Order: sequence, then structure tokens, then C-alpha cells
Amino acid sequence: MRKFLLAATSALLLFSSPSDAQDWPDWRGINRDGVWNENLGTIETLETEKVWAHPIGSGYSGPTVADGKVFITDLKDDPQTEGVLCFDEKTGEKLWEFRYECQYEGVGYPAGPRASVVYDKGLVWSLGTMGHLYCFDAGTGTVKWQKDLNREYAIKMPIWGIAATPLIHDEKIILQIGGADNACIIALDKNTGTELWRNLNDLASYSAPVIVESNGKKVLVVWTEDQLAGMNPDTGKVYWQIPWKQKMGMAISTPVLSNGYLFASSFYNGSLLLQLGDDFTTAEKVWQRSGANERNTDALHCVMNTPVILGEYIYGIDSYGELRCLGLKTGDRLWEDGSVVNKNRWANVHFIQNGNKTWMFNEHGELLITELTPSGVKEIARNKIIEPTTKQLPRGVTWAHPAFANKHVIIRNDHEIISLRINVK
Repeated sequence: MRKFLLAATSALLLFSSPSDAQDWPDWRGINRDGVWNENLGTIETLETEKVWAHPIGSGYSGPTVADGKVFITDLKDDPQTEGVLCFDEKTGEKLWEFRYECQYEGVGYPAGPRASVVYDKGLVWSLGTMGHLYCFDAGTGTVKWQKDLNREYAIKMPIWGIAATPLIHDEKIILQIGGADNACIIALDKNTGTELWRNLNDLASYSAPVIVESNGKKVLVVWTEDQLAGMNPDTGKVYWQIPWKQKMGMAISTPVLSNGYLFASSFYNGSLLLQLGDDFTTAEKVWQRSGANERNTDALHCVMNTPVILGEYIYGIDSYGELRCLGLKTGDRLWEDGSVVNKNRWANVHFIQNGNKTWMFNEHGELLITELTPSGVKEIARNKIIEPTTKQLPRGVTWAHPAFANKHVIIRNDHEIISLRINVK
């Protein structure tokens, strides 16, 4: 019987056992799948109560919550520094802060770090916009090791900098950096920073790597500017490659797995569905669709949002903020809705699945509870939880992914990080 890690599937989304408490130690949660398993009971209304707030610098990175602590990265000026900050989860007290000089060279949208901090077994790792990688003791902030990946690997820097959150696998940290000499994807010893393997001579995109599993076989899925590829996470060996050149490298969302189907979508290039073999070490294209341009799109042209798959249907935000429902196996559009976010270029919504409810956090700073079905979207509740800020985009946005942990939502803008208690009835 197939099983897999780090993937949003209908079985996990609808039938996984709820829990009373859950941390958020990684990009998009425990399994990088955007699933929040805390038991919230029957939901008809939503209220949020601010527990604490703390000023921080700007940044696109979302919070990480683990072991009673909250981790975030930011950017400050005069001099320009990137920071890694740790707060007490319950009180918001700042436990430690580490800063290093970091001049953004040739990076568009220079409002701060992109990648989330990753936690594992008492250690945390941060990856900055220019490729500064640090490993810290989570409790004290002591630097265990560090690397300047741009200097060491001669990165051909993406136009929006390094953005893909690192992946911890066993004793390795796996990164997409776009380094020279076959070092687009590298694996380092997570405890020492020693290189273990490298592969692919591609340019880097902004999409975080994930691991999927079937029949006891774990496969690393990476989406670079040039292709989707399945690799052995222990050795870097390539199992399969699907060429798919991305305009401006604009692959940002995380590939999503459901019942052996792997789905990816990007702003300029549209959508691609693959079917993986029994042990996920083979892949073949099911369909690929794109529109004439960014306004006249076909299927789904996602920007930053990672779609959700529920049963036989894909739900995601198209290029100008349109919420769409597609048939999984065809890509045909069933409906489109414009109510969850204002129509704008690159309008963004993050999806978080809790039982049969889809929580959405839009770029206006609003938290929504919805139900998604093949016949449409039902909005149950909507609360504004944080103010948009203008440093990332003049219209004012909140593009960071929220963390959902221990019945709280933790979110940031370019001025502060806040923790809110979630009360549902």
C-alpha cells in the first residue's frame, strides 16, 4: 500500500487523526504539506485574540514554531543586516538574536529573507537571500557552523535571490542554490556543513524541495528553473527528469502529491501533472497546460501560493487572484471565484487544510475559513489579523506564510511578528 511523506493527499486532509497540539517546525508545517491537524471541533465562527507582538525588520519568510519557541528572519538597514530571531512562544519575549552583514547585490524585491527557519532535534538552520547558511543551537542561538554558499559554490544568483527553504532529511540538509559545477542541488551534513553530494547543473528556482515516499522508497522532488526531477535523497542520483524551462525561473510554489499524481504550477508557464510509478522512481506526463499570457491563462498559473488537492480536484489561486477549481486528471476548469482576494497581479493566498476546512491567509492580512467543493467555495468566517505593509509591494501586502501551532496563528509583516489565539465555535 502506498504511503508518502511531505504531500497533501485527500486521505490525510480528510481522515487524519486530529491532535490537541501541534508545532510548525518547517516550511508549510510538520510535513511540508500545508496540513494542520489540531482538533478545532465544529467551526461556525472565528475570533482571534492577540497574545503578543514584537517589532522586527522586513522579510518574506514565514515563522517557524517548535519546542516552545518561535523563529523568524528579517532585514534591517544602516548597516544592512539579515537577522535570525527567537521568541518565547507563549510570552513573545525575545530569547536571542543573531545578525550578520548582508548586502543584496542584483536582487529584485529586496525587502528581506525568503526562506523559513527549519528546526530539528534542538538545532535550527537559516538560509539568507544571498546564500548565507547558519546552523544554530535552538535554545541559545550559538552558531554551530556557517557557510557562505554564494562564495563557496559560485551561485548564479536568481533575480529574486535564494528563496527555497532547506530540507532536513535524516542527517542531511538539502538545498536548492543553483551553484556552479553541478551544484544546483546540494546535500550537506546537517551537524557540520560538510558536503555529502551535489547534482544538477540547472539554474535555481524558488521552490522548496520535498520528499515523497511509496513502497518504502523515498524520493526527493526538486523543481529548478529547468526541470522537475526525482532524486535519491541519500546519494543525489537522478531517478527521473521532466524538462520544463521556467520563464525568469519563476517556479515558487511547492509541488503537491496526491494518490501518485504530482502537480506543479507557475505564473508564466501554467500547470503540469505527472503520474509517478509504484515506488515513485519513475514519472510520466499526464497533462501540461498554459494560457497565451499571464492574463489569458489556462488551467492554473500560480504565483506564490501552493495549491491544495482534495479528492479528484485541484484548488489554487491564478495569476491575478482568481480562485479556481480544476479536475485533477484533465486540468479542465470547473469554476472560478474572485471573493477571497482582490484582483491584482501576483495576488496571493496561502492554503492550510484542517480536517474538511480550508483556511486561507490572503495578502490583505485576512484569515478565512472555507469549504472547497467541486461546486464552489463556501466562506464560513473571515477576520483581519495583521496590517499589510508597503515595503514588499507599494499596494501593501502580507506575503509571508503563517504558522499554525498549538491553537495559535503566528504571522509577520514588515514591522512586527504577532501571535494570536484562535477561538472557533
